[in-house]
Amino acid sequence: MIGLLFIGLLAGIIAGVSPCILPILPVVLVGWSAPVLDVEHPLRARRRRAVAVVLGLVLSFGVITALGSVLLSSLGLPQNFLRDLGIALLILFGIGLLIPNVAHQLERPFARLARAAPTGNRSGFIFGLGLGLVFVPCAGPVLSAVSTLGARHHASLFSVLLSFFFVVGAAIPLLVIALAGDRLIEHNRTLSRAARRYRPAAGALLIVMALAISFNSVSALQRWLPTYTQSLQHLIERNAYATSQLHSLEYANANDGSLSACVAAASQATVSGLHTCGIAPEFTGITNWLNTPNDRPLALATLRGHVVLVDFWTYSCINCQRTLPHVEAWYAKYHRFGFDVIGVEAPEFAFEHVVSNIAGAAKSLGVTYPIAVDDNLATWTAYQNNYWPAEYLVGPNGVIRHVAFGEGDYARSESYIRSLLLSVHPSLALPAPSDLPNLTPTEVTNPETYLGTDRSQYMVGSLASVGDQTYVTPSSVPLDYYALGGTWHSASEDITAVRNARLTLAYQAKHIYLVLGGHGTVRVLANGAYVKTFTVTGFPTLYTLLNQTVDATGVVTLKVSAGVSAYDFTFG
Repeated sequence: MIGLLFIGLLAGIIAGVSPCILPILPVVLVGWSAPVLDVEHPLRARRRRAVAVVLGLVLSFGVITALGSVLLSSLGLPQNFLRDLGIALLILFGIGLLIPNVAHQLERPFARLARAAPTGNRSGFIFGLGLGLVFVPCAGPVLSAVSTLGARHHASLFSVLLSFFFVVGAAIPLLVIALAGDRLIEHNRTLSRAARRYRPAAGALLIVMALAISFNSVSALQRWLPTYTQSLQHLIERNAYATSQLHSLEYANANDGSLSACVAAASQATVSGLHTCGIAPEFTGITNWLNTPNDRPLALATLRGHVVLVDFWTYSCINCQRTLPHVEAWYAKYHRFGFDVIGVEAPEFAFEHVVSNIAGAAKSLGVTYPIAVDDNLATWTAYQNNYWPAEYLVGPNGVIRHVAFGEGDYARSESYIRSLLLSVHPSLALPAPSDLPNLTPTEVTNPETYLGTDRSQYMVGSLASVGDQTYVTPSSVPLDYYALGGTWHSASEDITAVRNARLTLAYQAKHIYLVLGGHGTVRVLANGAYVKTFTVTGFPTLYTLLNQTVDATGVVTLKVSAGVSAYDFTFG
């Protein structure tokens, strides 16, 4: 696996030059521009300081990414403890830039540990330690794999080494930027004087950025920035060799095979009853939390003694939407008896990474339980999941007791919840089970039909790879297939109407849904007869095209105004 270490180094370098590093760049530059005491060789002193910052960053990020979850769980500390500690260190460092006497006081505890090191180097190392605790580069497969192993408490010497290779790679571009900036300041007296004059302002900026990290504002800005390194990241981290090696690393000893066995059985729908499926992995790579006090993170370790349902979903998924009322009903009915639900929002489309979209959809869907936004599918990977929706029922001792994929079978899931609650408190007087109707389709329908270039296998004809293309609607469309007419702009996940745009689908279903975004109108015709016209606006979400009383076959035609984007057909 030596080649994987090299891939980890390259992945780190790519992360270090990616746009998502820009929001924390001011934090890095402020730390490296702090005053140095060597007035005879200030440039040399700043270089030593930069190296000290890198060493602190590499040590704390490398260890915490690979082993943080294990350390915190063994000490009984919340999973966000180290992040909060890092934020506190950055704030103290900022205060030190504002008030130099504070900086000297902060360095005193470290003086005995590093008497041979110059003072600036000690403070730089301390700053690097704090920065490493809050450092969140763009997480690709390499970083996700290391985080996943840590969350499962299956870190190995190799995964720790891979973590260090990644962060060294990420630190190299930052170090180059800092050294180049130092040289520029050293050889320009105007800039040098300005750097000294505005040092207190730099301290204030550091405090503001630390608070922004605390309130997850940096994560929001990272998602807003363009992803110009994504194709390079895919080339390095998602090639066949890297994928194979990372898969071998992740699942080499996952839960001694018990979680893997439960997942495999659930995939084949051959599992029933309560089983021992290994300790539930801790939440990892979660970028935002919703429906928690002040949107603060939760940890499974703090929910020991409770029965917890970890429910993987994404808001535009119709199967998930049919499941949500049941999950919400269980939460409302049993929460006061020690039952918790964590909805892990695992995005499928790009628009599902936007937290405001998730929050708006959750509100409209009536979701009140805590939601963890798994932007990079790190928790998804830790649970070896492949489906929306997916349910992992965790017992009071933190062990996964049941795994279920897809919708339906709600009565059995509720019976398991009740059984686990009674195992903790046998004398509980639980309310009667829920009686919500099961709306899971039982008839044969079209398969889920994606419209973007990545998965357009059900299109009649060929879809343009990228860009605008004018299509002619064929005279007939086979069942389960669709055809385009007019001019459409195609992209990897969606197609967008440009001019005289039409979409024709041959269906077998009772209900037809389509994920739409943008702004405009859609006119719906079924078998040539007008059905309705509706407006598309706001965040991309699921729209109902046909809502029939019985299962039927036919042809639905959509006349789509310019600016409306279509993603994915689902059926019921």
